Amino acid sequence: MTLALLGRSAFAIDELFAAHRPRWKHRNKKALFEYLCPPGTQHHDELTVSRWGPRILPLATRPSTRTVIELRPDVFAYDSPAGDALEWHLNFAHSSLFIAYAGPLFAQDEMQVAEHPVLACVRERLVAQPELGLAPLTRENESPTPVLVRGAQRRGAVATDVNLDEDRPHGLYGNAFGRAPVAAVLRATRRIDPPTTSNILAIEAPPGGVGPYTLAQLFDITTTAYSGFAAARDESSMATGSAAAMVHTGHWGTGAYGGDRVLMAMLQFVAARAADLDRLVFHAFDLAGTRPCQEALARLEPLAGASLEDTLLAIEAMAFRWGVSDGN
Repeated sequence: MTLALLGRSAFAIDELFAAHRPRWKHRNKKALFEYLCPPGTQHHDELTVSRWGPRILPLATRPSTRTVIELRPDVFAYDSPAGDALEWHLNFAHSSLFIAYAGPLFAQDEMQVAEHPVLACVRERLVAQPELGLAPLTRENESPTPVLVRGAQRRGAVATDVNLDEDRPHGLYGNAFGRAPVAAVLRATRRIDPPTTSNILAIEAPPGGVGPYTLAQLFDITTTAYSGFAAARDESSMATGSAAAMVHTGHWGTGAYGGDRVLMAMLQFVAARAADLDRLVFHAFDLAGTRPCQEALARLEPLAGASLEDTLLAIEAMAFRWGVSDGN
């Protein structure tokens, strides 16, 4: 057992729904759940929750060159085959795991929980039973503590794009979800029955700053991503006997938290290589969203072969600056 593992437990999904049902607070979330899990819904199988401590960055080493970085102009579909590698989808987490799932907000974190309602049960279980040793925290004592959920059932898919014909003049993403009519939310939702299964990796990006990024902030962001990616690799090994792992990610920490898109992509690419992931799939939402990722790769290209420490020092010299929150 790796020393980075803080706790790990398996839960029967039907027992989670029976004893720790989601506590929805907003009408749209309640209606969505009732549509996806109507009375009589059967919940089968089990999931595994693990929580991991921070990893020490291998500063003297040269990041792996075998990690494949793939850019896609789309959003998470949760359905791409990975071959022998176990797939993980990033949760753009708060430090308190899934904390805002019940309310009106529908940003990436809350959307993922709504489509995988068992994740709400996971939060309720961990809050109710601290003796499990699985605190629902993705960050503690100013250090990352990634939380992984393997085997979460996906019960639905919600379209968040602008669609006037479907009564979504402002889309459904972020704060728009809470203002939308219930009927518009349900029209935007496709039920998945039988459900598919997803593996979730929850890590929190730095929640905003002002002015130039400091070297300490660059180290912290990279440590967070590296700790999460390494945990996905290690949990994959514990689950399947093979450390083959791929992570689906996106513009983590660049919306409500105001991170720079080019920089945050760069640091995720660096962390994925340092963790020796098989593949990092970056879902950039659309073609415009891929441009910061392409710039990130171009900026990293001259640093190929440099140690991780020298790479971060070179990135500091690029003088990236914090942006502002998008309000979601």
